[in-house]
Amino acid sequence: MVWQQIYDPLGNMLLSTLLAAVPVVVMLVGLGFLHMKAHIAAGAGLAAALLVAIATYGMPVEMAASAAVYGGLTGLLPIGWIVLNIIFLHQLTEQNGSFQVLQDSIAGITEDRRLQLLLIAFAFGAFFEGAAGFGTPVAVTAAILIGLGFSPLAASGLSLIANTAPVAFGALGTPILTLAKVHGYDAMAVSAMVGRQLPFFSLLVPFWLIWAFAGRRAMWQIWPAILVTGGSFAIMQFLVSNYIGPELVDVIAAVVSMSCLVGFLKVWQPSEIWTSVSLKGHTDSEGSAPQATAKRTQHSRADIIRAWTPWAILTVFIFIWGLPPVKEFFNSIFAPKFPLEGLHNLIEKMPPVVPEPKKEAAVYTLNLLSSTGTGILLSAIVGGLVMKYNPLNLIRIFFRTLVLVRYSLLTIVLMLALGSLTRYSGTDTTLGLAFANTGVFYPFFGTLMGWLGVALTGSDTASNVLFGGMQKVAAEQLGLSPNLMGAANSSGGVMGKMVDAQSIVVASTATRWFNHEGDILRYVFFHSIALACLVGILVTLQAYVYPFTLMVVK
Repeated sequence: MVWQQIYDPLGNMLLSTLLAAVPVVVMLVGLGFLHMKAHIAAGAGLAAALLVAIATYGMPVEMAASAAVYGGLTGLLPIGWIVLNIIFLHQLTEQNGSFQVLQDSIAGITEDRRLQLLLIAFAFGAFFEGAAGFGTPVAVTAAILIGLGFSPLAASGLSLIANTAPVAFGALGTPILTLAKVHGYDAMAVSAMVGRQLPFFSLLVPFWLIWAFAGRRAMWQIWPAILVTGGSFAIMQFLVSNYIGPELVDVIAAVVSMSCLVGFLKVWQPSEIWTSVSLKGHTDSEGSAPQATAKRTQHSRADIIRAWTPWAILTVFIFIWGLPPVKEFFNSIFAPKFPLEGLHNLIEKMPPVVPEPKKEAAVYTLNLLSSTGTGILLSAIVGGLVMKYNPLNLIRIFFRTLVLVRYSLLTIVLMLALGSLTRYSGTDTTLGLAFANTGVFYPFFGTLMGWLGVALTGSDTASNVLFGGMQKVAAEQLGLSPNLMGAANSSGGVMGKMVDAQSIVVASTATRWFNHEGDILRYVFFHSIALACLVGILVTLQAYVYPFTLMVVK
């Protein structure tokens, strides 16, 4: 029997919207204010979502359970698989001492913590976002920052803030390519439009990042380096997105940004070296981190090359695994599909979200070979052998890592189960429709719809699938450019990346700051909302105000 979604179950859109928000509010309040452990808060949110979906939206019990299971499976692969294997690699490099050499080599470029943030969290993280996405950049950069001596809150929160501007072009352009494929946009037009929105924030975010870490005065002390880093990234982001396409935007921009910053630091260094590893206004009482003031050991060029080799191997593997032909090849070998009994094609999405009723597929693909996490695992094994681990030790450390991150994996499973249930029950669409009914203010609130989509699903790609069609319909009804609002969904969504639950869990796991997800959420929430509103203001200007209207791709 086919079940049709309803979006106003209480007959009052305001009350229905408040009801739809209950599961998310339960999880966020439990995590951010009641100081629950992350897996308990996620479990409470999931229980609330089941109650709302079944008792109020009328979703059959079997469908609700199947939707939660489907989301949980997605949480394990690809997200949990990425987290497990990146922590495995980090464990290997830490236990043989090569990670300490890597830390010292970064300090050799600059001992200033602000400049290290620009290099690692922003530029290096953008490369991993462009090559892989799906939590990889936060996992890698947070692990490196905690190794460099940053406090857990600084390493976690700043990695999340930095991983914003590149997200729309992440995983070789997957969010934009998916938006075009699913909802009938022109991929090049949307790429160009996003490339006329996000470069402003690629320039702004590095300034914002250092201000959040060290304060306004300390930020202005290194403004030339920030300008070089963000400016070079923004210029390449605009050029590649507008004249080449969405696939290699982040990869090219990140490589150029890192090269420009490292080259600039050869001729310029700040007059005052910032050595603090904690966020301004916070102390290290939130957690322990290696001492930042310890004297750095000088290492030979050969030692430094050996220390960077596992991470270079990781970079190569991730880039190869991100290439579409490689993914297609691995999927042709092994990628069995499992339609979920009791859910697949048994739910219909209804107008006004779609022009006519549309069945929702629910097929789980066990694409283990093509998963980015598998590429990371193989890179860790190769790197481990290069570091002279024997196979038995590799296996022992892998299972030790699995025990270390077990609760984080459970949290990711529960949070993805919650996100999947809200999608199939229609509660997330109820929230989206509340934004869509804002008339002349729609460019601003439509951008926040993208933010909401990523905050709920943890993925800019998923947000584009969820709300991309609604953005197109609303834009056409209001006489706006569909490309503008399709791009706004993706550009606004990137600012939701820092508050989505799975990213926060990835950050807490990478820094081994377990059970402090609420502290991270409270820290990044203001930054997320403020930056999303700034994107909304820019989109509103592009919709109505000359000369910003000249930037719109029709």
